[in-house]
Amino acid sequence: MDVLIVDDSSTMLMYLQRLLVKEYAADVVTNRDPVQALLEAGTHAFDLVLVDQNMPQMDGVAFIRALRAIPHYAQVPIAMITGEAEVSLRLAALEAGATDFLDKFADRIELTVRLRNLIMLARAVRRLDDEASSIAGELERAMRQLREREAEVIFRLALAVEYRDNDTGDHTWRVARYTQIMAETLGLDPDYSWRLYLAAPLHDVGKVAVPDGILLKKGRLDEAEFAVVKNHPVVGKRILNGSDSDLIQLAAEIAEAHHERWDGTGYPYGLGGMEIPLSARIVAVADVFDALTTARPYKDAMSFEEARRCIESERGRHFDPDCVDAFIAAWDRVQTVRAARGGEILAGLVRGTEPWARVPEMRREIAFASE
Repeated sequence: MDVLIVDDSSTMLMYLQRLLVKEYAADVVTNRDPVQALLEAGTHAFDLVLVDQNMPQMDGVAFIRALRAIPHYAQVPIAMITGEAEVSLRLAALEAGATDFLDKFADRIELTVRLRNLIMLARAVRRLDDEASSIAGELERAMRQLREREAEVIFRLALAVEYRDNDTGDHTWRVARYTQIMAETLGLDPDYSWRLYLAAPLHDVGKVAVPDGILLKKGRLDEAEFAVVKNHPVVGKRILNGSDSDLIQLAAEIAEAHHERWDGTGYPYGLGGMEIPLSARIVAVADVFDALTTARPYKDAMSFEEARRCIESERGRHFDPDCVDAFIAAWDRVQTVRAARGGEILAGLVRGTEPWARVPEMRREIAFASE
């Protein structure tokens, strides 16, 4: 039990301190200066405060009012030490937040009983505060676990989609990182940037509806085949739509609009400019850049610098100019991501802090070798 006593009388300070230590084994801090005592109270969480009414610089009522303004002391018992019986003074103290009064001229028995009641109240307040903190901590841990599991499910679903047309999950991871980097460079809210990182991997979830014969075709798609591919944003939105999760709602927004173009010539709806959600405009740059630099059944990988030039050439046509500018501004970070393998980076991540830390690298040859 930590007690603060504020009184300009050294005699009263020593008397109360001895009584609290002897009767209740309290840890007592005394201070004769109310201004200094307020500063001390701001850095030390006292369980009980006893303050004199008549002091230089600041009286007891003003001290109590100032102390109650400190968040920790909203419920902490505060008793005023006074020898005055004026009703107006006591009302002023109560309005300022005083819990009780200690009469300077009371006998030892009365003073001991009043202190006992204050100590019991302080212990009860502290116990309730500790329980509330414990519950808040448990709730935060539970919410964090739910968020982590939600993120992990998203990444695993994204990997399942990517597994159909890519040897590893690196594409999914890189698109997520490029997206986060651009969002941060654009100065977006850190929480939103993180949610974009988690939602971006589901941008192509609608490809589950595209037959393998089209998805893995080595040659150029004909008009009918391309029409099937162009429907995957609609399918993606349909799969993700209607969720109560903000994260899934964001993923649905991205899945539906990441093939729209700034100049209005994209699909599925031909949206243009600011009609396209910002999330989808960011992911569009990340997705196209990684697609250009990744070998697919129907094409070879483009060089890093050539892919950058392609992105820059589409500024204001395919892509939002601001998103391209952010991508180029963060070029050093982009190169770091593109130069690494997702699986190698994941090996160094701590489980529970990064969704990818629980998601294995996927290779077709491994799966086939086990058959």
